Amino acid sequence: MPNLQSEQFAVPNMASFAKTASTHKPRILLLYGSLRERSFSRLVVEESARLLQAMGAETKIFNPTGLPLPDGDDANNPKVTELRELMMWSEGQVWCSPERHGAMTGILKSQIDWVPLSIGAVRPTQGKTLAVMQVSGGSQSFNAVNQMRVLGRWMRMLTIPNQSSVAKAFLEFDDNNRMKPSSYYNRIVDVLEELMKFTLLTRDNAGYLVDRYSERVESAEELSKRVNQRSI
Repeated sequence: MPNLQSEQFAVPNMASFAKTASTHKPRILLLYGSLRERSFSRLVVEESARLLQAMGAETKIFNPTGLPLPDGDDANNPKVTELRELMMWSEGQVWCSPERHGAMTGILKSQIDWVPLSIGAVRPTQGKTLAVMQVSGGSQSFNAVNQMRVLGRWMRMLTIPNQSSVAKAFLEFDDNNRMKPSSYYNRIVDVLEELMKFTLLTRDNAGYLVDRYSERVESAEELSKRVNQRSI
């Protein structure tokens, strides 16, 4: 194999996976995509947090109120700092956006846009699990969740196969803002159950699962240049 750098080439093997599993509660961050006083994407996220806690997770919900537009302020903004710290803290995430004008909202997208692919030498989202959900004011569609899947791949996240789309969301919550029993509710339980399973399965091996030959080659070349550069 003349094109391979043999010292950076690695054959995947079972021995490289973690031998022991972490015992702390899975850490799940939940994001929603609306600032409305009665936001159904927020209500879905709050219902999801309750379900995740019942499944043994530790959850945190980020409130996007006050988050500036991307590049509208510097990274020292308190809301940006809070969001990035939560991204680093999490092992898995739930994104829920309304479908607005046939797409995810800018509010959800701006939260992701404030998180770069790398902060220093650390990638804040790489290897973390992700579940995507959407709410609609009309008939069921999957435009927003399909867009969020692309976004999750771009952020190098392990997006689970299942997803949720709640049609006519204004009919699915009672006067106490709790979700009514329905097939939509059951599907959300399915999604969160799957998220927990994938998080438990992958969190101790996230670094190994996303370790890439091309990046090892690039890092080795950068190290060689740095070590061999002339003194200035």
